[in-house]
Amino acid sequence: MTLHRPRRLFFAVTPPAGALTELDRALAPLREAPGAPRWTPPERWHLTLLFLGAVPADRVEELLAAAGPAVAGTPPMTLRLAGAGRFGSRRRPQVFWAGVTGDGVALGALAARLAAAARGLGLPVEDRPFRAHLTLGRWRPGRPGDGDLPERLAGHRGPAWPVAEVELLESHPGPVPRYDRVAAWPLA
Repeated sequence: MTLHRPRRLFFAVTPPAGALTELDRALAPLREAPGAPRWTPPERWHLTLLFLGAVPADRVEELLAAAGPAVAGTPPMTLRLAGAGRFGSRRRPQVFWAGVTGDGVALGALAARLAAAARGLGLPVEDRPFRAHLTLGRWRPGRPGDGDLPERLAGHRGPAWPVAEVELLESHPGPVPRYDRVAAWPLA
């Protein structure tokens, strides 16, 4: 392992254990359904605010310094995992996600400030609108998928929770993907 390899980084908010447990319980009846996606394990569930991809190792300190002021302007927020949906069409579903309600405008503004901070450092940032969601699973391309499955979770309403912090996580893809915490900033 070389010390200077790029790091796969993203900013996220991780819901508290109680909210994740409640969502996991609601999802249980769908796990073995025909046409279900490949499910993401609950310990990897989070709300991605900004995916950066490969960040050069020598730019990480600058990113940490720029993220602090971007997070500092965030008012207290309360969120709730509620409902579900999919990216992709009914016939060719791609991603099964849980929805997020609550202080979505403040969450979107936070994501925009983080994106502006990254752009200010010359890091590439996708130019698409922020859409708060928690990825629950992904359908494999070319395999049959039941694009109606998210409708069975549409009535889910988890507990409301205050956002405590924003994290910078490093993604390690592979046979057993994992996320390591690089840094975190508390919210007021």
